[in-house]
Amino acid sequence: MDPASARAPEGRRPPGARARWTDEQVDQLLGNLLRIGVIVATIVAVIGGVLLLAQRGLAPASGHVFTGEPPELRSVGGILRAVAAGHPDAIVQLGLVLLIATPVARVAMSLVAFILQRDRIYIVVTTIVLALLIFSLTGGIPG
Repeated sequence: MDPASARAPEGRRPPGARARWTDEQVDQLLGNLLRIGVIVATIVAVIGGVLLLAQRGLAPASGHVFTGEPPELRSVGGILRAVAAGHPDAIVQLGLVLLIATPVARVAMSLVAFILQRDRIYIVVTTIVLALLIFSLTGGIPG
């Protein structure tokens, strides 16, 4: 697509030419993505918390020995299986995973927007940032 057709008003664009996203449209999309991601993560975590309190709210708490999450709640697949089985602690964990995934999804969506805008510098920088995020969240190189 030639630069002139990219700047032409919608009604005057040549047939088959696609509009590029404006910076304002990208900002709006990314803001909505973050807002919706945080709201959904909060709702899921609160639902899990309410169910967890309903199930174990009257049980005495013991803080003498720290016990981490069970192994089945340490992977996304395990969390999803436990959610499907109706475990409230897994629902809370899913809310946390969604909360962590929200900014990662924002970076991924930014990359898509920069590709559509054909902004090479930001494509490179965003790809590096996304790779580092994924690398750090997956535990790096197995070995």
